[in-house]
Amino acid sequence: MSTNQDSQFFTTFSTVIGILVAVAVVLFGLARAVAGGTQRAEVYEDPLYVAEVDHRVEPFVHEAVAGQDNTALAIPVSVPSASASAAAGPPIPKDGTELYQSVCSACHAAGVGGAPKAGDHAAWAPRLAEGKATLYQHAIHGYQGKAGVMPAKGGRPDLPDALIEQGVDHLMSLAK
Repeated sequence: MSTNQDSQFFTTFSTVIGILVAVAVVLFGLARAVAGGTQRAEVYEDPLYVAEVDHRVEPFVHEAVAGQDNTALAIPVSVPSASASAAAGPPIPKDGTELYQSVCSACHAAGVGGAPKAGDHAAWAPRLAEGKATLYQHAIHGYQGKAGVMPAKGGRPDLPDALIEQGVDHLMSLAK
């Protein structure tokens, strides 16, 4: 008797599931038919809509190709006024020690990007052997060597050269 009840249960259960799937398919078809009628061609041809879609699907980057005209890829440079740039940027350090703490330590404290760590005598010895003038030149104008990269003025182009030299002197004193 139990096999007969199980068979009846599975038949009823399968029938109910089949009806529910059929209802879902009919509702899905009805929804597509209604949506198709409400999204008219005028919406897709609207200039604002087209411009918005074009903006969303444009590539994130544009690559310059050697031998071709890449002037359209130039980044527009806006020159802020002197008062706006002074107010917008971080404060200028007062001396080499403060410069090291606020700017140079970002790389030289942990050795980021191949920067020699402050106080690491072995890493600084070959650099010190090149002389102060070379170190000043690399710090002010930037340098790319085998061991790493030094951005010009540590990435702070607003700093005066004399302050950069004070920062180099401070780093050299830590390495001695």
